[in-house]
Amino acid sequence: MSSPILGSILLGSSDPERLKQWYLDALRPTENQYGFLQFGAVSILIDGRDDVAARTAEPGRVLLNFHVDDAEATARHLTELGASWVAELEQRRDGLFGTVTDPDGNYVQIIQLSAEYLASVQ
Repeated sequence: MSSPILGSILLGSSDPERLKQWYLDALRPTENQYGFLQFGAVSILIDGRDDVAARTAEPGRVLLNFHVDDAEATARHLTELGASWVAELEQRRDGLFGTVTDPDGNYVQIIQLSAEYLASVQ
């Protein structure tokens, strides 16, 4: 049996329109004909759920990691949108990392991997 492919992530929300608009504004993905937000090979579907709270109780359980070409520009854009920073953008061993919360309290991490790191994994 071959390994399955992660094709999409469902984010359940008590206010899916607000959450979806935040991702559209914050990260500027394309939206496909079915309402999925396309982030490279993985898409996110934000769906209304009546079995979730307005804010997540354990935001550190799942982090959505978005790899970006310009972390500093992305961080400025997120700050301009009023994003709440959990961890400000900082240089780490393998690149630039920063974490914000989306309107539902989920952790959203932006990552710009260094050229050295990328060369080492090829």
